[in-house]
Amino acid sequence: MDIRDFPAIDAHAHYGILDRGPQAALVQEMMSGDAATVIAHAQAANTEWTVVSPLSGLMPRGQADVAAGNEEANDVVEQTPGLLQWVIVHPLQAVTFDQARERLQHPKCVGIKIHPEEHCYPIRDHGRVLFELAAELDAVILTHSGHENSVPSDFVAFADDHPNVQLILGHIGCRTDKFSVDLQIRAVQASRHGNIYADTSSSNSINSGLIEWAVAEAGADHVLYGTDTPLYFAPAQRARIDAMDIPVKQKELILRGNAERLLQIP
Repeated sequence: MDIRDFPAIDAHAHYGILDRGPQAALVQEMMSGDAATVIAHAQAANTEWTVVSPLSGLMPRGQADVAAGNEEANDVVEQTPGLLQWVIVHPLQAVTFDQARERLQHPKCVGIKIHPEEHCYPIRDHGRVLFELAAELDAVILTHSGHENSVPSDFVAFADDHPNVQLILGHIGCRTDKFSVDLQIRAVQASRHGNIYADTSSSNSINSGLIEWAVAEAGADHVLYGTDTPLYFAPAQRARIDAMDIPVKQKELILRGNAERLLQIP
């Protein structure tokens, strides 16, 4: 079988407007997209399911109304075939904890999304309460990682203390300096229970050898396909995985198998 004919699951995506302020109007126009746009890109990338969180629940930076974003996403995901939902939790907005408890009972909501950078809190100071919630709900967490508030190694102790919580570190290769492209994978390797994973949803994934190195170091069973669409063009992210020089079975795990297992997608 040609791997391009294999239907993928995009574990890290969004929909909505990339709000970076009026000075970024052109970038905002290019990197935003409604649910229909996201689905069109998913179809071009042969993706059956796209798991989204609303950009309105993450932005503007430090000012997002997370609860309103979650309510919006409830409706958008319900009305859009092909979409599944991450419910966003903010450690300083208690209502989002209640939303998670309610929404995770719905079959189209697969886990919790956190974003220490857009929500402006250090994970090392607030991770405990987030992981306690996920442990209570037996929920998967997807997080942005790689910047000052979301250093991948800062997550390891929380994952070690909550072995029933599966953690996906977003954006393999994301970092604050020029060379530390290994941060997410080193955190995967440091995990005591093997419950930390990483996804490919980074512009760094276009770099030659990065995803191949990640698979060699962490194993294909700990790498998930993600695109960060509509910020990035999903068919290009898919092509990056399709063209990798690794066995087809490993590509199938990355593109779909790992997400099926972790997110309990039938």
